[in-house]
Amino acid sequence: MTARVLTRVAALLVLAVVVGYWVVATGLHSERVASLDLSSLTGDTREGEYVAHTAGCVACHTDASNGGSFLAGGVAFNTPFGTLYSPNITSDSRTGIGDWSLTEFATAMLAGVSPEGEHYYPAFPYTSYSVMSDQELVDLKAWLDTVEPVSQVTPRHDLVWPLSNRSSMLGWKALFFDPDREIQTTDRGGYLVNGPGHCAECHASRNRLGGVADRALVGNLRGPDGQSVPGITASDLRNWTQEDMELFLEVGILPDGDFSGGHMTDVIEYSTGLLTLEDRQAIARYLLSGANGS
Repeated sequence: MTARVLTRVAALLVLAVVVGYWVVATGLHSERVASLDLSSLTGDTREGEYVAHTAGCVACHTDASNGGSFLAGGVAFNTPFGTLYSPNITSDSRTGIGDWSLTEFATAMLAGVSPEGEHYYPAFPYTSYSVMSDQELVDLKAWLDTVEPVSQVTPRHDLVWPLSNRSSMLGWKALFFDPDREIQTTDRGGYLVNGPGHCAECHASRNRLGGVADRALVGNLRGPDGQSVPGITASDLRNWTQEDMELFLEVGILPDGDFSGGHMTDVIEYSTGLLTLEDRQAIARYLLSGANGS
């Protein structure tokens, strides 16, 4: 980043932190998290494994290209602000999440706050996961608790100042995160795209501070590893058929016979390709309908 950009980022983050602390001081918080009570729910591990598929957990938390252990983290995400590494989410009690309570896990998913009270960076898509149901979270935690524990410490993030200080995320959240966001659709495809599938995290444009002001899936010039991410609005997909999209989500083949590359390859292998036909059909219908973007 240039000195001018760094200065701009620093100035905006100072403002963001001020706003963030004002938000806390005035008592604005996630009403859902504040009243969270999961004690009456029982987790289903089979359902939880499927939730993990819908949420893309494996692709981001398994460093498969470097022979990493299942869900042990360490996947590097290169961003304009530096490099972040996905954490270990195996059941290991020391380096994973094995000793997390259900409430601590749900708070991380819904509000982006760790058991120690630290704020997560939005490379962890809690900004999308915040709409997930209580039962989905309980099921997911039940399944994660069955994952073989792996003792592996996550590498330290390498971020520019002041983003290297997690307290800066309090301001970022005040500006760009609505913990009580609701999805304005009862459509299953719309829920998966805008909720656990977190499509907007890569396919929506981001501003200079990494905020997604508009969740329309119009594409992103500054995607993972600095690569551009295409738009997937109905206009972008005007030459696609329902069957084209269903097949793409299953095996990654494009209408012209080529195959998807980059991070989307892992998304298909570990997420959309493992969904039921009904869910892939629902996602395809939603994307081609133009309900998110033009």
